[in-house]
Amino acid sequence: MRLTKFSDYALRALLHAASRPDELVTIEQTSDLFGISRAHMKKVVRLLTREGFLRGVRGRTGGYTLSRAPEEINLGQVLRATEPDFGMVECFLPGNRCCITRRCGLPSVIDEALAAFIAAFDRHTLAQYVLAEANFPCDHRPQPQRGPHLPPGRSRPL
Repeated sequence: MRLTKFSDYALRALLHAASRPDELVTIEQTSDLFGISRAHMKKVVRLLTREGFLRGVRGRTGGYTLSRAPEEINLGQVLRATEPDFGMVECFLPGNRCCITRRCGLPSVIDEALAAFIAAFDRHTLAQYVLAEANFPCDHRPQPQRGPHLPPGRSRPL
């Protein structure tokens, strides 16, 4: 399973705003910090503001801040707002043309996995992952890859 970059950027924007609770953060600061285009970050901030996670202040000295306490921002709710469809396979999407849709049993397994995936995020709030502002200076060098950490098992059928 994979989140869209939009959701990834949304989580980063929320973490950045949470690290600076007493000030406004600008789209420019956030996009520069993470090496993300301003246009993308503007779309992310606009949606997070519309969904009530951020509060935006317009104008020359404007920016954005969290609209509520980090303890009140559920990560599952953020993903439901930022992910477009959770269409893991073709039959989950409009315009499905998979010829075995009516007889295939795999969608129930995929639904189960998706429910478990979202349930994991539902158990957490932004407050559990807030970083101090000092943790944010990024130098944009490659960083170590993390995850996935799957239980051992066969990767290929014998």
